[in-house]
Amino acid sequence: MGEAEQPPQKAIPAAAQTMMVDTLGGRIQVSWDKDAAATPMGQIVFFAAYLEATGLFDTWVEDCPLVYTSPNAPQKRDVLGTLLLSILAGHRRYAHVTGLRSDGVSPRILGMHKIVSEDALRRALGKIPEAEGTAWMREHLFKSVVPACTTPWILDIDTTVKPLFGHQEGAEVGYNPHKPGRPSHAYHAYWMGNLRLLLDVEVTAGNTTASNHAQPGLNRVLDTLTAEQRPHLVRGDCGFGNDAVIREMESRQQAYLFKLRQSPRVKRLLQRVFTRRDWTDAGQGWEGREDHIQLAGWQQNRRVVILRRLLKENLIATREVKGQMAFAFLDRRQTKVYEYAVLVTDLAESVLGIAQLYRDRADAENGFDELKNQWGWGGYTTRDLARCRLSARAVGLIYNWWSWYTRLAFPEMRKEAITSRPLLLSAIGRSTKHAGQTQLYLTPMHAAQQKVERGIENIRQGLQTIRQTAERLLRASPWDLLASYIVAQITQSPWSPEGAIPALPGP
Repeated sequence: MGEAEQPPQKAIPAAAQTMMVDTLGGRIQVSWDKDAAATPMGQIVFFAAYLEATGLFDTWVEDCPLVYTSPNAPQKRDVLGTLLLSILAGHRRYAHVTGLRSDGVSPRILGMHKIVSEDALRRALGKIPEAEGTAWMREHLFKSVVPACTTPWILDIDTTVKPLFGHQEGAEVGYNPHKPGRPSHAYHAYWMGNLRLLLDVEVTAGNTTASNHAQPGLNRVLDTLTAEQRPHLVRGDCGFGNDAVIREMESRQQAYLFKLRQSPRVKRLLQRVFTRRDWTDAGQGWEGREDHIQLAGWQQNRRVVILRRLLKENLIATREVKGQMAFAFLDRRQTKVYEYAVLVTDLAESVLGIAQLYRDRADAENGFDELKNQWGWGGYTTRDLARCRLSARAVGLIYNWWSWYTRLAFPEMRKEAITSRPLLLSAIGRSTKHAGQTQLYLTPMHAAQQKVERGIENIRQGLQTIRQTAERLLRASPWDLLASYIVAQITQSPWSPEGAIPALPGP
């Protein structure tokens, strides 16, 4: 009694159930199967096994400061699982979440009840207090990279801009070389160099691209690390080659390598040393020599490495004369044109070593390109800056998880998402359930199926090793064990599970 009477279900006409479609390959019968559980990301089952073995996703959900008061609100696991699936799928907007709503397999694999709507996801992130959400994301970002700090590594700092096209908080006009005059956000990122693991990212207004806005985040990252975890080197471009940043590094006894701007004293130094003949080979066509300089405002002399490289042939110089463009064709026999750079450092390495270390910094730009164009840094924008910061860190965290996962599958090389997603994620998955057991049928969609199977076998072997080791070593964290196992696979060194166990505190 009192129950609403269900309206009678109308039978679908037989003519509407099957569609006859004439194609280039002939006539095909087409019908919708709306009740089947299927997913285009069938291989997510192996990624879910990786998350289950390490506990990364479960602890991330448990520590989330999201609190609901309504009994009808979605669960935290459903909210964060939807965000995880959206980022893994390569989405760039909250609106793209709608494309996941019909996935009947992936939510069950992640222990979710459902995929929430884009509005529910957006509102849920807005309910997370900014201070608590920032601490939560920083903790898990640090957890995702700290196992790699056991070997010597380099901390790269750099800034990129994200153009905006709406009325967002912090949308200011600043340095934007690709879209001048377009409001933007500035992303100050702190990288684990060459491994392309993200330690943290600060999202600020578009007119705050200068190094003084990135320095507080850099200091915080360094202070979070213990003496054994600290980087071998902090590296940055000319935006960070100033006295404030350098003095901060020297006060922490932290080695550094920065590029200097073309100030008047730097140019006078170049004029003084350019005609000397004691230049040495710096690799890749560069010549170098070292010197010392004290710029205006500096309290001491610092070591600098001067690099120069002769430009190639067929050079043209242009200048405007009375509104007309004048051209000068440069003859290499009479005129030599060089490109140059001046680096400041406290390292004791040779000129060749310093030059190569700075050239390796270019890999940070590849990380920016991957996160902005293959992941979600180019999107997930809301009107308030707090959710933009939260989504940027969430993308970075899942990017780190996926980076470790792909190196577990292919330890011999690092693959970007444009390559690794089709290899390790894309497959048609169809799920059936019978007698309480779930069976997932995968249909591969990649031509390099043997490579896919080899990667999956590496993943399964690694997870099995970690599970067996974690059962034997009760104090060991599965995530620390797996990360140390992956590092050993990358460096092709013997793996010692005892090395991943932190020492017990003294009495």
